[in-house]
Amino acid sequence: MNRHNLVELDCILAVARCGSFRGAALDLDMSTTALSNAVAKLERQLGVRLFNRTTRSVSLTQAGRGFVEQVSPALQDIREAMDIASSQQVTPSGTLRINAFATAAREVLAPLVLRFLREHPQVHVDLVTEGRMVDIVADGFDFGLRNANLVPSDMIAIPLGPPQRHAVVATPGYLRAYGTPLVPADLLGHACIRVRLPNGSFYRWHFESQGETVQIDVTGRIALDEASLARIAVLEDVGLGFFIESDVREDIAEQRVIRVLEDWTPPLAPLSLYYPNRRNPSAAFKAFVDLTRDFGRRRR
Repeated sequence: MNRHNLVELDCILAVARCGSFRGAALDLDMSTTALSNAVAKLERQLGVRLFNRTTRSVSLTQAGRGFVEQVSPALQDIREAMDIASSQQVTPSGTLRINAFATAAREVLAPLVLRFLREHPQVHVDLVTEGRMVDIVADGFDFGLRNANLVPSDMIAIPLGPPQRHAVVATPGYLRAYGTPLVPADLLGHACIRVRLPNGSFYRWHFESQGETVQIDVTGRIALDEASLARIAVLEDVGLGFFIESDVREDIAEQRVIRVLEDWTPPLAPLSLYYPNRRNPSAAFKAFVDLTRDFGRRRR
């Protein structure tokens, strides 16, 4: 058997992980045609089919499952060896991949990520936002960014500031027309921007006051899955919105929206950047951790 290019092995593992050639191509930032050719080339060299392909799905063959199970840890060892070599560099370079939910990414993009890029011009950052929790190691990320209470226990976490809060807001015009909710139950008589979760269900608005917790399944004529879209709807007088405070902080300060039910939105866990323990992190990895620790100390 000929020696295989690491890119071809990456293609095999990506297709197995994503369950589709299109998803794997997006994950690897390459064309679907190039990825398909790489997989086909490796299958020809091995003399065995690794995937069952139909017009609707892609799945591993029995041989493919065995191949992936053996190659995946071996490729991880190779990556670690490469990391050891790159850790000897003096100037940070290469690519760092960060997975975050969108609100957290907006909060740290300018003061942390863009500052890091200005200070280290040879480093690239791939920042991916999604609502679902992911296994950052299995999915090939260097860092995760989530609320501290969602960080896996086996990760190293860096707190990024004080606790956050939720904020329920509406425009002055909406509140003049329809009144101000004084307790969470009042929301059942209001138009609300419904929040759709990554699994397709609707988020129940959570409240707490003096030990009493309440969950409200709000109603409204529009459902959205991204805070920036919900903010636009609120500013257009569509109804009340439920946000992480940082997403509407400037709107509240400029009185474009009015905050309600503030006594029912206690502090939440602060944001944390987290990552697995690494024996020989790259210069870029270490530089980002150092800058993040400084950023977190200044925000506390």
